[in-house]
Amino acid sequence: MSVNAIGTVGYPMAGYETKQTENNVSENQFMDALIKKEDAVKNDHAEKAFRSVAPNAPEKVKTAWMEAAAEVGIDGMGRKKNGMMGHISQMMVQRLTNQLNGKPNYNDILGNSVQSALQATKKLLYDLENPLEPNSQRSLKVQQQIMKEKQFYQAFINRLEKI
Repeated sequence: MSVNAIGTVGYPMAGYETKQTENNVSENQFMDALIKKEDAVKNDHAEKAFRSVAPNAPEKVKTAWMEAAAEVGIDGMGRKKNGMMGHISQMMVQRLTNQLNGKPNYNDILGNSVQSALQATKKLLYDLENPLEPNSQRSLKVQQQIMKEKQFYQAFINRLEKI
């Protein structure tokens, strides 16, 4: 028997505290599972983008890509964490250029080594920083996405140089 806040006597309801605790645990487990799933989906987009431009790259390059994408919030293909594309990325331009030039594996932008990935990414960053069309002629949203893409390339290059 106990006295509650309004001064009346009450009897604890058998099992109520246990049921409430079970509900809290279930809710916490649900939220944890939801967060893990959301993280997996975010990583899935970055991983698909990586595979699309680096089918032969070593695992070290993939790790650097995934870390840079997580840090910046977009990957080298210009995809945001939710998989949406904000603009045509420099990697997309490079892939199309490779295809138009008749390169047999036009999708393989990063090559099969850390050095080839580093060299390709530095070229992509250079091309992005020296556009044929001035950035001022692009929308503000596209300019913001280009800045994020630059941040990705810089973060990716920094990680590759440490390998």
